[in-house]
Amino acid sequence: MKKIFIAVLLLSNISFAQTKKQIKKIAETITTADLKAKLTVIAGKDMEGRETATPGQQRAAAYIENSFKELGLQPGMPDGYQLYYPVFQDSITGTSLEIGGKQYSVNTDFAYSFITLEAGHWTADSIIFAGFGIQDSTRNDYAHLDIKGKWVMVLAGLPADIHKSADAVKYNFRSPGSYYQKAITAKNNGAAGILIIEKDFPKKNLAPTKGNMYLTKKNTSGNNPLIFVSPKVAASILGISTADFSGLQDIPEKAYPVKFAYSVQSTTLDLRSSNVIGVLPGTDKKDEYVFITAHYDHLGKRDSVIWYGADDDGSGTTSVIELAEAFMKARKKGYGPRRTIVFMTVSGEEKGLWGSAYYTDHPVFPLDKTSVDLNIDMVGRLDPKRVEGDSTNYIYTIGEDKLSSDLMKISDSINHTYLNMELDRRFNDPKDPNRFYYRSDHYNFAKNGVPVIFYFNGTHADYHQPTDTIDKINFDVMAKRVKLVFYTAWDMANRDSMLVRDIPLK
Repeated sequence: MKKIFIAVLLLSNISFAQTKKQIKKIAETITTADLKAKLTVIAGKDMEGRETATPGQQRAAAYIENSFKELGLQPGMPDGYQLYYPVFQDSITGTSLEIGGKQYSVNTDFAYSFITLEAGHWTADSIIFAGFGIQDSTRNDYAHLDIKGKWVMVLAGLPADIHKSADAVKYNFRSPGSYYQKAITAKNNGAAGILIIEKDFPKKNLAPTKGNMYLTKKNTSGNNPLIFVSPKVAASILGISTADFSGLQDIPEKAYPVKFAYSVQSTTLDLRSSNVIGVLPGTDKKDEYVFITAHYDHLGKRDSVIWYGADDDGSGTTSVIELAEAFMKARKKGYGPRRTIVFMTVSGEEKGLWGSAYYTDHPVFPLDKTSVDLNIDMVGRLDPKRVEGDSTNYIYTIGEDKLSSDLMKISDSINHTYLNMELDRRFNDPKDPNRFYYRSDHYNFAKNGVPVIFYFNGTHADYHQPTDTIDKINFDVMAKRVKLVFYTAWDMANRDSMLVRDIPLK
């Protein structure tokens, strides 16, 4: 009996050694040349920065879809590789402002705000001037004014007797000098609309005709219109000669009779974006799933300037395609995965993790049967702030200490067996001020109970800048990191059991 046991053990060790050798051969097909060729397309000029719900994003989706098709991956959806979701965007088609029978020009005399955008026509016989429009525990500019159902006009910013540092963060909604607080205060006092007097007219940067994209159609009824006006327009309302901004601070706070008319014509554009999903079916555990994800969207194009997003997250997108290619090569050699591997590139990450949120809200494959999500977001650069260890042999791994007590041990074992990289886990600290754990697409899986690893190289001077270009990518380091994901995914897809889920989400 003892001899039989030893013989079985020897055969088992030989089998493991042979499999390990084959896995290494497959991993070596992940090359710097392949990664560069793919990233050259993804982060190229034709993709125009891949902003969600734009033609550039759609071209990137088509490229990824074609890559999955050519590799032989099955489509993730019954009707194809793309999981579409709706996106909306408001667009101004016309606007006008008339005071005392005189027409004023947008961008020269006034500007609109998309924050409170609502199509309509408003008139008034008087405008109430309320100074700086501040109401808090130390000051109340509305104390002697009844503005219910009336239009109110206030000065931008803060008066001289309030500490200037508060105005330094002009767009911080908590500041009493912010547009947001002024608008909310006026609304809470019953105003029908608000005009905010600004200095910077004519506008150097023209008011956009399109607002920010959003996922759920807004109900704008009940919004108070917000208009920015020049000191010249303010003077015409107040019935005084043209005054500069500082001169308006001495004007009495009261109602000023004037014929006022404002109109906005707008439309809501029904757009859409997509996640691209390719599937490699498993064998005996095909009803369990391993996800490999990255976001393929970036910040798009502003005027003629393209935000290329080579590292963020062209590097992750390229990695997913390269990993799919490696796993398909393994299957052709007879090493197909036991679990189904789902390769998914998502859009909308830069807008607020939209694509991954849409997927986890509408899962194609059961989340309770999804063993792990390996998410790749920025793996092509070095972190200049990281001075410890070998700068060419590290990766930040985030999330391994959460949800599953299996995960970190497995990750360490795989790394030790194949690569011996420095796995830097500093961003697992709950007190991490960057909060990276919550800032990429793995988090939508994690909050639904799926264990995750987020692979990340850290930020750099080109992060979210047009200069995040392919010439800055370190492909040798990137290839090593992609191989780590490959070995980890291989283990996750072939181990006997799914990862335990024994740590509560925090």
